[in-house]
Amino acid sequence: MRRLTRIGTVRATDSPDGGLRVSDSVVIPRAELEVRVTRSGGPGGQHVNTSSTRVEMVWNVRTSEAITDEQRARIEQAFGTRLSARGALRVVSSDTRSQRQNRELAGQRLPPPVRKALTVEKPRTRTRPHRAAVEARLAGKKRRAGKKRDRRFQAED
Repeated sequence: MRRLTRIGTVRATDSPDGGLRVSDSVVIPRAELEVRVTRSGGPGGQHVNTSSTRVEMVWNVRTSEAITDEQRARIEQAFGTRLSARGALRVVSSDTRSQRQNRELAGQRLPPPVRKALTVEKPRTRTRPHRAAVEARLAGKKRRAGKKRDRRFQAED
């Protein structure tokens, strides 16, 4: 897991204007992120169920002004059913008992899948094996076939 590194007071995943940096060209402004804090589930003793430490970070892809229409289409196609009906992408963190740390973890978890969805894969160029490779493969097949032929029972006349 990548640790959060601090550079002065600015986190490495943040851009100078306070948004989440997804790539060099895409920065999600903090105003577009909806952060909800709820109680964490699971077993626990005293105090654990009374503090709201679970953090949900929601980013609406359809209404975002941080991305172009082409990027929006790529993200919607890549995430498919992970987006809500209104086009919101939700990231949840309840790993630690600290709300602040869970907020930072949720902020770290949002950019990587979006970055992956925005990368355009290079089309595959079709290649053919060269003649020597084809001939070597066929020669190997003949050798193996010969071995098996020699192992067979041969009735004498």
